[in-house]
Amino acid sequence: MSNELIRLEQVYKIFGPQPQGRAFDLARAEVGKDEIQRQTGHVIGVRDATFSVSQGEIFVVMGLSGSGKSTVLRTVNKLHETTSGQVWVDGTDVQTLAGRDLQAFRREKMGMVFQHFALFPHRNVIDNVGYGLKVQGVDKTERDQAAMKSLALVGLEAYADSVPRELSGGMQQRVGLARALASDPDILLMDEAFSALDPLIRRQMQDELMDIQREIRKTILFITHDLNEALRIGDRVCIMRDGAIVQIGTPEEILTEPATAYVAEFVRDVDQGRVITCADVMVAPVPIRADISLEEALSQIGDRAGAFVCDDAGRPEAILTVGDCLRVGALGSPVMTSALRSDFDTTSPSNTLNEVYAAAGRGLPIGVVNRRGVLIGDLDPCLIMEEMGRVEGLIDGFERETYL
Repeated sequence: MSNELIRLEQVYKIFGPQPQGRAFDLARAEVGKDEIQRQTGHVIGVRDATFSVSQGEIFVVMGLSGSGKSTVLRTVNKLHETTSGQVWVDGTDVQTLAGRDLQAFRREKMGMVFQHFALFPHRNVIDNVGYGLKVQGVDKTERDQAAMKSLALVGLEAYADSVPRELSGGMQQRVGLARALASDPDILLMDEAFSALDPLIRRQMQDELMDIQREIRKTILFITHDLNEALRIGDRVCIMRDGAIVQIGTPEEILTEPATAYVAEFVRDVDQGRVITCADVMVAPVPIRADISLEEALSQIGDRAGAFVCDDAGRPEAILTVGDCLRVGALGSPVMTSALRSDFDTTSPSNTLNEVYAAAGRGLPIGVVNRRGVLIGDLDPCLIMEEMGRVEGLIDGFERETYL
């Protein structure tokens, strides 16, 4: 991923009357957040945060209350001024902006979705969605067209004339998302946007956001305290603690390569099968020809459970397992083709392990194929269990280190 759109460089944010005084010196010396507050009365919001967000990426900042995640977001639109460090958005040093320049920059570059819907109760849905455009001076006809377009994205065109009190919480949050999209901003800032919703509605909103993202490819900085949500929607996830960044990585990296015991503790209760993909576990395929003997086939399979026979284009058309080899051989037949079977399963490399769980239960190797159906990987059910065990062992190892 390239085309960096947002970048934070060594950002500090300290709350208190003298943020650049002793508290700042202690923060740079990596003194703990609680100790700095005890000594100085200042609160560390963000400590030495550096990261970038690429165009079209969903970048999730995740952490518990007080971790600094929302403070980081608010430096991007200068709702908070930094104590030190720089914040760049599409080449503009945001922290240098003020007054009308800052207002214009926010309106043109960013849409914001809040945890609480912040809808005007006396305005109908279409006017709520078009309000930002009204502030910009866009005429009624044009802003209504833009509002209806964004309402269509969230499936609420039919509710354009309704008022907020007539909508459910999930529908009101959709209106909030539509309002952020109406001005067609480059960036969406979403601060705990789904946290106030019931679990089922929350998941539906996550699905909708991912569907919308596939269509419009916005750059999204998403804040959450829920690791499952972060791993589900994020292209990359940034975990924060006490104002500092602990780890940044893809959902798979966060889950399978936790950098610290703190991260390992978070991922312990995550369903690994929802995050780990077939591409993470598969091995390179070693196809065999259909015109070889059983003895040659067994030799080529080696210590694998089986191997695929592919057509001239590389698409799997049959599979030979060690068990079938031995069964046919015991019957006295040296012909390998009589041991082939066509009742195998295939999957995409992007599918998660949960999505191939039923197929893996058959005990047969699963062919991993690309969009053209060409075999690119071999997924042995045993590999799935080994990967699950490896991750569990890694997490347990961190726990043991913590208590030593």
